[in-house]
This record gives sequence, structure tokens and C-alpha cells, in this order.
Amino acid sequence: MMNRWWIYQRERFPVFQHGLLILAFSAGAVGYSARLRGDVLTPQLISAGAIAFFTLFLFFLQLRIADEFKDFETDARYRPYRPVPRGLVTLQQLGIGAIAAGIVQLGLALSQSFTLVWLLLLVWGYMGLMFREFFVPHWLKAHPLVYMLSHAVIMPLMAYYAMACDWLIAGHSTHAEPPQDWFWLPLVSVFVSLAIELSRKIRAPQDEEPGVETYTGLWGIVRTVTAWLLVTWLLAIAAFGGASAVQVMTPMAIVLLILLILSLVVAWQFVAQPVRRWATAFERLTGVWTLLVFLSLGVLPWLTLS
Repeated sequence: MMNRWWIYQRERFPVFQHGLLILAFSAGAVGYSARLRGDVLTPQLISAGAIAFFTLFLFFLQLRIADEFKDFETDARYRPYRPVPRGLVTLQQLGIGAIAAGIVQLGLALSQSFTLVWLLLLVWGYMGLMFREFFVPHWLKAHPLVYMLSHAVIMPLMAYYAMACDWLIAGHSTHAEPPQDWFWLPLVSVFVSLAIELSRKIRAPQDEEPGVETYTGLWGIVRTVTAWLLVTWLLAIAAFGGASAVQVMTPMAIVLLILLILSLVVAWQFVAQPVRRWATAFERLTGVWTLLVFLSLGVLPWLTLS
């Protein structure tokens, strides 16, 4: 059975690849919040970061499992090669895994602050709405832009939860409030979420599959690439605003300039040569955006302390 789970994670939820991005996300959120508060590195802060990481990792796992349930009929019809349709694991087993993850998350929250439990319930509640497609599945499917925007909200909620692990746990108060300028990190998370969603549904024409919706299939290559570029520019603006609050504007500007140039190169190449090599480059580059932006906001300020 363990071999089956190993194959499942390799195909649908690569632990090390996802873990690295989630580590950057959680460290960025906790570190950013702590620097806004003017805190120093303490065992409490490290504990807050660990709780944020494990909780967020399980959030993303639960989202993957929820998608397996939502997409089961479509996958069985159009993508029988995926793990669930081909019988590698069952929906029941995945459901038990999601519940077990929730028990761990609840235990971590209860061990620290009851306020954290309320925030956990908030994230779960929104995940539940996403799972039910906000009770208007057919309408959302007919409006892909609204669908994408509605699902992007989950990442800023996670970011806020991770930041709360700092100002509630490391801040030693159940009545604490988020620090000034806290909103930059969740705002960055919105655009990261949009960039990820767009990039993972960019396909070369020869790789489009019947019954599998992609943005390149819905909007065409030029419009999809333009949308992704717009999101990266908005992400850069939000990231620079966040950097100004923790005094790392110069290094952030350098990072963003390099990322924007690379984004333009990838976009130009894919429009000129819409092949798989350049289609997959969007997702890889978006991963680099995610890593560098969150680390620049939440880790770099600690390295530049005098």
C-alpha cells in the first residue's frame, strides 16, 4: 500500500516539489509578519514557522484530494490514466487522508491559540465552498474568469493564517492584532495563486486533450499569455510594495527585474513557437517566481539585519 501512495504523490502531489514551494510560502508569511513587528529570531518564532508549514502543507494536500473528488467523473471519462480512475487509490482512502490531515491541523491550532482555530475554520469553510463550486457549478464553468478569481482567494486566506501563527503564537497574545502593512503578503498571494492557475493550464496545441479545459483552449494562446504576463506585473508591483515595508526594496527590485525579463522571454518564445517546451516553461517559471518573491519578503529581511 505504501508503494501505491508513493506513486500517487509522485503523479499528483510531488511531496518534495510542493514542499519546497510551501516552505517558501509559510516561511515568507511568518518571517514577513515577524519583521513587521520588529521581532528577533526566537524559539517561539521557529515554532510558529513549523506550525504554519505543516498546516499549509496539509491545506494544499486537502485541496488536491478535493479536486480528485470533483474531477472523478471527468477523469474517468477523459483521463483514465490518472491514479484514481485506474484504481491505484480510492476516493474513500483519499477522504480518510483528508480527515486525518484535518485532525492534525486542529490539534496544532488548539495547542497554540483558540483564535487560530477560528482562522482554521475560516480556511476550511472557504475550501468547502470551493469543493461545492459555490453551489453554482454550471454557472462558474461557463465563466472561467470568475471561477479562477473565486478560487484564488484561498491563498491569501492561507497567508493570513500563516501570519497569524506569528502574531498570535510568537507574539504571545490571544488578543494580538496583525502588524501594520500586513496586507501586502496576502495581496502577493492572490497574484501568485492566479499565476500558478494560469501557468498550469497553458498547453501547446498538440497537447490539448478532449474534455480537459485549459486557458489556452478557452482563450487562445495570445490572450492567455497576455493574462499571465499581466498577473506577473501585478505580482511584481505588490511584491515591491511589500518589500518597502521591510526595507528590502533594492534587492527585491533586482529580483523582480530578472523575473520580468525571463517572463517576457518565455511569453515571446511560446507565442512564436507554441510547443510543449515553452508551454511547460510557464509553470516552472511561476514556481521560481513563488520561491524568490516569498523568500525575498520573509527571509531576506532577516539576512540584511545589521
